[in-house]
Amino acid sequence: MKTQFLFTFVLAWALAIVLAWGIAVASAAQQQAAPAPQQAQRQGGPAPQQAAPAQQNANAPAGNAANGRKLFVSFGCYQCHGYEAQGGSAGPRLAPRPIAYAQFMKYVRHPTNEMPPFTEKIVKDAELNDVYAFLRAQPAPPDLDKIPLLK
Repeated sequence: MKTQFLFTFVLAWALAIVLAWGIAVASAAQQQAAPAPQQAQRQGGPAPQQAAPAQQNANAPAGNAANGRKLFVSFGCYQCHGYEAQGGSAGPRLAPRPIAYAQFMKYVRHPTNEMPPFTEKIVKDAELNDVYAFLRAQPAPPDLDKIPLLK
């Protein structure tokens, strides 16, 4: 009985270590695959997070951020992007400072990676407006200088 418990305990720890290592490797590979915004600009590509916030939000219709949060959860967005849209193991960070509204709408309707398409039959434009309002309403993280543990 003790031997079986010890074997299970050691196996669980080994599995946890392998899983953590796999996540670290995948995260590092993802960071290397995505060029920095400055590199993307030099290569002629867009830098989605570089646009001025006022310019990004100029074309975005008003939405209900509280309803957007509920929709974000009910449509299952949180499963890949996290409950606060901070990003997760399967989906990138969406907030704060989301991509421009037009790019957001286009990508949600016609994604290029593993994200399923959310057509007008599944998610109405008004609902996406609310989700986008939720993303815009997310607060920016504190400056690193203001986090006591990092000093």
